[in-house]
Amino acid sequence: MNETDQVALVTGGAKGIGRGIVQYLAQQGWRVVFCDTDTQVGEQLAQAGSGQLKFIPANVARESEVERLLQATLEWGGRLDAVINNAGIANPETGPIENLSLEDWQRRLDVNLTGPFLVTKHAVPHLRKSRGAIVNMASTRALQSEPETEAYAATKGGVVALTHALAISLGPEIRVNCVSPGWIDTRAHQGDSEGVPLLTQDDHSQHPAGRVGMPNDIAALVDYLISPKAGFITGQNFVADGGMVRKMIYED
Repeated sequence: MNETDQVALVTGGAKGIGRGIVQYLAQQGWRVVFCDTDTQVGEQLAQAGSGQLKFIPANVARESEVERLLQATLEWGGRLDAVINNAGIANPETGPIENLSLEDWQRRLDVNLTGPFLVTKHAVPHLRKSRGAIVNMASTRALQSEPETEAYAATKGGVVALTHALAISLGPEIRVNCVSPGWIDTRAHQGDSEGVPLLTQDDHSQHPAGRVGMPNDIAALVDYLISPKAGFITGQNFVADGGMVRKMIYED
């Protein structure tokens, strides 16, 4: 079997890193189903996919919609070989903890952490048949923090822990890994690239790798992790941040 027979499901695939993953996997020959809550941008991306992409509107925090998503994926693709749990509320800042409402806290938990759980729950029977793989999208904010980002950090830390728990429960039939991106410039991957300003040299030079990351940096890693080349890798969290979590920063 070659990659043109294989089907990947990407959540949150209409914009940002998810959009980059959808486009990259399609270029590598995968058939890609992706979901998002932004129907307009999702449908536009699918229409540009020459029949290789299938968009399904869905909110991963709602189990009934996840069940419908998996059913539609199987109806379109006939099989499921990989799941990339990318959907999430991207804004990490929620203000002072004493002002953080339970509603805002719960909303981030529902999308960022419960979403990957629900998608995985309903995808597992199909992934077992194909001996497939799962990649969960966390963040370097699971490992380090700026002020007033408690809800986001907690959800991404949960995704890292969920990953290694699933790897132990689902192996050897299904491999489960995690990617924690750092600063990834997604401004040209929002469905409208007009008026995107250039990054500064200071933006790039503060990274030990010499530049800010791009969606393809994450997509290439995801592509590797769901491929047979990564057959001995499971339960791991891969930090892709240009070296920033290893850099000591002191104020002058």
